[in-house]
Amino acid sequence: MTAHGTDRPLPLSVDRTSPVPLYFQLAQQLEAAVEQGRLAPGALLGNEIDLAARLGLSRPTVRQAIQTLVDKGLMVRRRGVGTQVVHSQVRRPLELSSLYDDLEAAGQRPATEVLRNTTEPATAEVAAALGVAEGSEVHLVERLRSAHGEPVALLRNHLPPGLVPLRTEELEATGLYRLMRAGGITLHSARQSVGARAATAGEAGVLDEEPGAPLLTMERVTYDDTGRVVEFGSHVYRAARYAFEFQLLVRP
Repeated sequence: MTAHGTDRPLPLSVDRTSPVPLYFQLAQQLEAAVEQGRLAPGALLGNEIDLAARLGLSRPTVRQAIQTLVDKGLMVRRRGVGTQVVHSQVRRPLELSSLYDDLEAAGQRPATEVLRNTTEPATAEVAAALGVAEGSEVHLVERLRSAHGEPVALLRNHLPPGLVPLRTEELEATGLYRLMRAGGITLHSARQSVGARAATAGEAGVLDEEPGAPLLTMERVTYDDTGRVVEFGSHVYRAARYAFEFQLLVRP
């Protein structure tokens, strides 16, 4: 097991005087190596017996550490291959940014497939979010966003009609917010809610999950600098591949 781009072994160690279980110490160090890119997607962990001998740990302890990361979706056990790094989880800060930009900034190589790019009558929910009459035409963009070749999120965005040209080839090449900014829209603020639910059969098929698998949900109403609503987003994310990060401050 070597650091990405070098022949040096990863600097792993355990502290037997610590109250933290040994398997968890090892799991934390391996997870950090994945998140920091020192263990790249596709990297093999090598032999559990060798790793156990190197650290002076029992094989079950090493196996438990690795299983922790397998359960998190960061690694996978492949018969005849061994334990392999799959990807790092996408950790997204709660701020007014696009998933495309966040993935790109994290080195996750985002890719987009446009599933729908059309107009449709606004439902009651969409009409209320956009401030338009129910049944009036609104623009719908539905996209599948992937990273490292694996589905991450199913994104549905409704926009007021005629707000900005949205061509399918451009939506597959870059993020929606970049196109909105290029069209002269100044994004200013948003109201956002985060939740969780089980995947429907349709969502599971698109996201390569089992029906009923846990999904994170996010709904966002975005405003420009004049206070106009410019977008209503309703997105679902694979819980094993995605997390929202909060920064919490003590109130004075």
